[in-house]
Amino acid sequence: MTGWGLYPTILGRKDRARFLDEVRGFVEEATPLLPQGNCRSYGDACLFPRVVSTLELKNLLAFDSERGILRTQAGITLEEIIRFALPQGFFPPVTPGTKFPTLGGCIAADVHGKNHHLEGSIGNFVEELEIVLANGSCIRCSRRQNSDLFWATLGGMGLTGFIYAATLQLKKIPSAYIALRSLKTANLRETLQIFADSQTDYLYSMAWIDCLASGTGLGRGIVMLGNHAPAAISPPTTDFKLHSSNQRTIPFHFPELLLNPFSMRSFNTLYYHRQLRSISDSTIHYDPFFYPLDTIGHWNKIYGRRGFLQYQFAIPFANGLQVMEEILQRIAARGSGSFLAVLKAFGPQEGLLSFPIPGYTLALDFPLRNHSIIPFLHDLNQIVLRTGGRVYLAKDAILKREDFEAMYPKLEEFKKIKRLYDPQNHFRSQQSERLGIS
Repeated sequence: MTGWGLYPTILGRKDRARFLDEVRGFVEEATPLLPQGNCRSYGDACLFPRVVSTLELKNLLAFDSERGILRTQAGITLEEIIRFALPQGFFPPVTPGTKFPTLGGCIAADVHGKNHHLEGSIGNFVEELEIVLANGSCIRCSRRQNSDLFWATLGGMGLTGFIYAATLQLKKIPSAYIALRSLKTANLRETLQIFADSQTDYLYSMAWIDCLASGTGLGRGIVMLGNHAPAAISPPTTDFKLHSSNQRTIPFHFPELLLNPFSMRSFNTLYYHRQLRSISDSTIHYDPFFYPLDTIGHWNKIYGRRGFLQYQFAIPFANGLQVMEEILQRIAARGSGSFLAVLKAFGPQEGLLSFPIPGYTLALDFPLRNHSIIPFLHDLNQIVLRTGGRVYLAKDAILKREDFEAMYPKLEEFKKIKRLYDPQNHFRSQQSERLGIS
């Protein structure tokens, strides 16, 4: 089994739970295990020699159509939630760049989206969790009840217990469309200035960055700002049009020789110049806005059979421009850039191991042609650490234990709560053992 980055790969046993008593039965066995969703985390966070899949735990348990409060089993994917909720005028309140992770996986990683600067991570919209503990009991937790377990589970990477069900506050939306403004920027300073000037005017913001540009064009990119489009300006009769299920599937792993500094630099240059005007306004369906890669099945095969590392870090606003420029300069000099380099702004977050901090986050893909990229990323980690930043556990496969401990100051508080609810360390992952979380 493997995560979305196709690295690492391990052998293991996978059981599938179909109802609560089966979850309890698997958990009560002596063998340590990891709850596993749809394996959309990139590294080893979803891997362990024994996993219990949640994918058949997808029943909707209750829905308040007036307030948009959904109680559901946690194996349901965001895609399935959208198919249920959108025709009734609701949408997930926070969504990552794919609609295929499970709700339980999103909660375990406390995922963020393009609206974090205003609304935070998905944990801000979770009303209650139902968790099967290591002793087989199923308990409820929320901000008012068993709150220590609640806060440890948001971003806790599945290590506190088996998330069986969740109650989620959905977002009321006027249509299935986004009013989009795209702005072409000449360099990183201009990109960050647009972020600063637009944070309160747009619910959604992100930027594609040409991470191989250098000199005066360092950090140039395309900033995308969006709000939900009123029904009056969305296409008639399709206010709540659902996404298509059609996908173009990549049937094989791309040859590694296609991924080289020249091809990546060429792609980035063409992508940057495809927007002819400095400012472009349009109305776009939610699917290409939130999930541009979901139309390509198995797009992770683009990076070749050995897979890739997605490196995502966050740094504070203070000195953010200088630090981001230093990192981009190193990437451009090495020629190890990424087709997909996405920059966003963050607000605060409360989960003990939640990734976001007030500041900027940048995500990049690095093909794993050989392991020489790993020492380079360890060097970048030292820059991130120096500024008080951190690396995203849902994307990580290589972080060193000592760097992780320095990046997450609430780690000991998390471990204390985990020992309280999981004294025998029953819930584990490859990542948790590598980082010393369990």
